[in-house]
Amino acid sequence: MSRPTCVVVLAAGEGTRMRSSRPKPLHHLCGRAMVRYVLDAATQENVRATVVVVGHHATWVEKELSAGASPSRPLTFVEQLEQLGTGHAVSVALATIDEAIGDTDGDVIILPGDTPLLRASSVARLLERHRERQAALTVLSAFLDDPTGYGRVIHAKDGTLERIVEERDALESERAISEVNTSIMVVRQSLLGPALRRIGRHNAQQEYYLTDLVEELHDMGHLTTSWQLDDANEALGVNDRRQLANAERVLRARINDEWMARGVTMWDPTQTYVDADVELAAEVTLLPGTILKGHCVVGRGATIGPNAVLRDVEVGENASVGMVDASHVRIGADANVASFVVLSPGAVVTSGEIVTPLTLRSH
Repeated sequence: MSRPTCVVVLAAGEGTRMRSSRPKPLHHLCGRAMVRYVLDAATQENVRATVVVVGHHATWVEKELSAGASPSRPLTFVEQLEQLGTGHAVSVALATIDEAIGDTDGDVIILPGDTPLLRASSVARLLERHRERQAALTVLSAFLDDPTGYGRVIHAKDGTLERIVEERDALESERAISEVNTSIMVVRQSLLGPALRRIGRHNAQQEYYLTDLVEELHDMGHLTTSWQLDDANEALGVNDRRQLANAERVLRARINDEWMARGVTMWDPTQTYVDADVELAAEVTLLPGTILKGHCVVGRGATIGPNAVLRDVEVGENASVGMVDASHVRIGADANVASFVVLSPGAVVTSGEIVTPLTLRSH
């Protein structure tokens, strides 16, 4: 049986660079709140608890995430009342972590809530690497052509991970290092609390840096190591609207690629937009400019577009939907809805029905 695991997701930050009243973890990518992708990546074996550290707009974040949580994967929320850094954020979760894991020593996976491109397979490999080496701490790192803005990973002569230095605190020679910290790590539970109590705030931000755990545990004689991502895109965080748009572009390409591998035809994937919760059957054809939002369900052999915008719409098998903007509509099998048809919310197009622009459909 694998060692017990606890997941901690850090979602307390304000995200001032987003210039938004909406909490940064709740900004949407492909129809889902950004932090939900992080929670999906944290789905691993033998997870005893998933703890979300909230702070800025705590009630808002907790309410939205609770509404979409799976009964089989309940979330536990702890609030960071003062924003004193990532180390402090994990500290407020310690009691919950210890209670969840119990007497058996386990591992704690720590993830920032603003890395939506991270894959569950990468977290699994990180955890596997950590356990294979029997490490005290293992950091997920990546090599970037432009490491600006990221903390740099510093290795000791024996190859172990010696420390992580934030860019604002780094020397010029350290800033030249291209291996960066993703802010994702696995830590042995029994060592996490003692090490956190040793870190201070002697840095440019006057905050408790979680990354200081590396140096503390290394200096205490414990094995600290890193594992490098194959796909550096997974390391990209989202701190402003430009990075949000870039992350959405990557996610949309992933989603489209997965659907095409399952037998969906897209004439031009770069002009086809499919949200994460859309369900498509094989042999569906999506024409350029098609946008499927929310929880659309499209049956086998259906054709949609060009330039259709559907939100929470059910489309039956072999149906055809032209340039239509519709929400909360059901379109039956073999139906034909021509371009410029108006379908009001709740409308039902029956199987085999032909709807022309002269027809105003309502429920």
